[in-house]
Amino acid sequence: MAQQHLDPTDPTAEAVTGTALADYLRAQATEFLRALRLHRETGGATANGAEEFDAARLLRRSARRISASLHTFRPLLDTDWSEEMRPELAWLSGTLGLEHACEARLERLLLALHRLSGATVLPAQAVDVAVAAGARAAGAGRVREAAPEATGGPAGATATTERGNLTVGAAKAGALLDRQLTLARTRAHSTALQALGSSRFHAVADKVAVLASEVPLTPTAPTTDLRPLAAAAEERLTDAVTALPLVTAGHPYNAAALVHGLSPDPSPHPQDGPWHQVRLLLRLHRYAREVLHGGNAPVDVRLLTAGQALNRHRDASEAAAAAAQAARTPRITPATAYALGVLHADQRHEVEAARFAFQQAWQKQTVHAP
Repeated sequence: MAQQHLDPTDPTAEAVTGTALADYLRAQATEFLRALRLHRETGGATANGAEEFDAARLLRRSARRISASLHTFRPLLDTDWSEEMRPELAWLSGTLGLEHACEARLERLLLALHRLSGATVLPAQAVDVAVAAGARAAGAGRVREAAPEATGGPAGATATTERGNLTVGAAKAGALLDRQLTLARTRAHSTALQALGSSRFHAVADKVAVLASEVPLTPTAPTTDLRPLAAAAEERLTDAVTALPLVTAGHPYNAAALVHGLSPDPSPHPQDGPWHQVRLLLRLHRYAREVLHGGNAPVDVRLLTAGQALNRHRDASEAAAAAAQAARTPRITPATAYALGVLHADQRHEVEAARFAFQQAWQKQTVHAP
């Protein structure tokens, strides 16, 4: 019953005031400082950097929650302080997330190439093996073309040859993506280290340290109900979802989604922006619920599933963009370009599948996990 009386849309529910916001912000600031201490103690000290990655993830987690709360509940906070803190926290969270994004994107693309080509090893790990396998497959195709009566005809030979070409192209495409995204990851790691050692970051950390003990609320905040502001965040999410082309997302194939990414235009895919915005608004709504529940919001299965679908949408969209960018590399072989084109189309289909999954999750009634 305690969960229900905190419903931001229930006018009869007990008020949750700015005091709860202050408690939440102090808790998140404390988590930020704990993660920063962990990062300083373990950064670069482990062989695989696992602890360093965990510390960076915890820093991003608390920074996102503080920034989101400053956005949703900004009328209850000192305006100058809030407007100064939000972009700095967004900068920090974005900078710390780049390295992991590059690593996850590379893994996603190599696994997709492995699945599409039918190779027994990952493309970037065995170029020579894949080339040899492709040559054998192409040779088998030529044998079938010479004796169609024994193989089912030229159509079977064409399919086998295409799979052989994809195997060869996938190996080279995987090697190209590995070089490009590993370089991007290395640069992102260096950028993150530079950011954490900069005066800009130290200024942010100092302000978060102050926040851990003193929250700059407005004079009326301790007696102001948070629920209307949380309800407004939920309404912004609902409006953004309503504006999505869910009818298109209900179809298994959206050919228009492939046209832009395969063009020479390197700008972001025009269909993805509204979906990324919904993902951001869903996160703001989730964090607002955490504030209302003192950081212990009950798990909403509908929100959880919808959020997972939007995360997959983001990952597939960015992976498709990386494949398209690699395909624009000068002087690559036709087989490599072919494999990258197939990979791009595969990831755009993953985008459509994620949109469909979001549609199915969002249309379900809200159910709280036990």
